[in-house]
This record gives sequence, C-alpha cells and structure tokens, in this order.
Amino acid sequence: MLTNQSAFARRKWALLAALLITLTFSFSACKKADNSTPTLSTIGDIINTGSNFTLLKVALVQAGLDGALAQPGTYTVFAPTDAAFKAFGYADATAIKAIPADLLKTVLQYHVLTTRVGSSDIPAAINTSQQTMAGLPLYLSKATSTSTTSTTLSINGAHVLQADGPASNGVIYAIDRVLLPPVFGNIAATIQNIPLLLPGASFKLLQAAVTKAGIVTQLTAAGPLTVFAPTDAAFKAVGYDSAAIAKATVPMLTNILSYHVLNSRTYTPLIMNGASLTTLQGGTITAGISTTALTITGKGNGGTASNITGPDITATNGVIQIIDRLLLPQ
Repeated sequence: MLTNQSAFARRKWALLAALLITLTFSFSACKKADNSTPTLSTIGDIINTGSNFTLLKVALVQAGLDGALAQPGTYTVFAPTDAAFKAFGYADATAIKAIPADLLKTVLQYHVLTTRVGSSDIPAAINTSQQTMAGLPLYLSKATSTSTTSTTLSINGAHVLQADGPASNGVIYAIDRVLLPPVFGNIAATIQNIPLLLPGASFKLLQAAVTKAGIVTQLTAAGPLTVFAPTDAAFKAVGYDSAAIAKATVPMLTNILSYHVLNSRTYTPLIMNGASLTTLQGGTITAGISTTALTITGKGNGGTASNITGPDITATNGVIQIIDRLLLPQ
C-alpha cells in the first residue's frame, strides 16, 4: 500500500514539474514575442528599395548624399517620384548624371528638413516657411476645401502623393514634382538662369521687354510676387518678336508685362479652377485647372488659353510660372 502511494506521489510531482517547465517556456516565449517590435527602415533604405524612387536613388548617389539619409537622425524628406523627375525633363539616369554635381546636391538638400515634421505638425495655413538642409526656405501649405471638406497638402506647389511614411530616422513624403530651390536669387535673376536647369526654355524676348520697359526693379523688389513668364515662343505666338518689342512704346510694354504679375506668392495648388486673379496692372486673368492642364487666359487673348508649362519655380521674392502664350490685357 505504501509502495502504491509512493508511486502515485512520484507521478504527481513529475506531472507538476512538467507543467511548470511548460508554463515557464510558454511565458518566456510570450515575453520574448512581446518585447520584439518591428524595426523601421531608414529613409535611405526606403528610397533604395522603392520602385517609384529609382531616379531619386541615382540622383542621391550622384550628389554623394545617399549615405546621409541612412544615418540616424530626425529628417523629413520630400521625395520626388520617377514620374516627377520625368515631368521635369529628366527621363533617365543619364539625364540626371549630366546635371552639375554641386547644383544637384543643392537641389536634393532642398528636399530635406533636419527635423521630423509629420503632417499633423503642419499648421492649416498658406506658405508656412521651413528651413531646409540647403539653407534655403521652402513653403508648406495645408488648405481645406470648403466644398468637399478635404484637406490638401502641398510643398512649393508640389502635391503630396503619400504622407507620413515612417522611418527609423524620420519621415518621408512622396511628391509629384522636383522642387527647385531659389539658388539664383530674385525673380529677375531666376528667369535669366532657368535655362541652366531647363535647357529648352528661353526668355530673351521677356528680358528685352523688361529692360526696355525699365521695370527690372519691380522684379527684384522684396515681394512676394508671382510672375507668369512667357517664353520666346510665347511672345512669337501672338506676333511679338524682337523687332516688335523694339518698336513698342514703354507704356505699352509696361501695361502688358505688369499684366503678368500678381502681388502675392501663389503656387498652382492654391489656385481654384475658374478663379479670377487680379494683376499688378489692375486687370484680371482667368485660371483653368484640370487633371491634365493648368491654364491662364488674358482678357485680350480671344479665349485662347496659355498653358503653364513650367509651374511653381521658387525665387527668393516669389514664384515663377512659365507660360506658352503672352497674356494680353485687351
């Protein structure tokens, strides 16, 4: 009888010991699982592995900035997609590598803030200035539509395609345009130097008209201003070549040129379709915004719109919108 009781006791203690071992193992495994949190990738890793950032990856390597975004920090990066680079005229890696390295580095640093700024940190305001890694300001705008109550976020006119991408060293936003920093200075100087970035653009007729009209000082003033800048082809489209500009009177040129200027820093996402914009000349121009085109029409253009072919180029004292047809006030 004692032997049976002893055997029973031994079995009971063996079962209890096995149960304790099982519970201990289970608890340890659960604790280990609870303590393991997903490891976030760096911004550099996200760009390197993202299928929509292949051209940005090339640009960062070319500028020697690829390593910086893989380091610890609190960055905010506004990352242009491949489509953004192509829309800007840089269709492949070869085109990007042709950009002078120093200029490319400044352009890319202009897309980076050295502090982490989530979308909830951005105030509901127009053109909130933020200092970039390039040492130059960019402008964040958060606006809510009164008709749809939807909130749109833009940076220097670039639309945010995806916000608040989490990274171990900050946050990344996908945007639909390459941001151009105001490296050339004021509007007059920027118009003169735009062809360095966009070789197909030429503004010789605009510069000749501005010089003859004597309004260079208006374009170098503190501002802020928005200038709809007609290319040489835009002048010729309405019959203004160099000979016509030479024959034109100063008051006539001043009247036309001031019709291309707004007394505000107005990026295209801030313009509503059908909006009537008052110019420095005192007249109005009409905006047309759709999913495929951005247009401006002057009162004297007979209903023929001018396309904004180079939107939202930032200068220190405002913003430039490149257009393909001269705006006529009457």
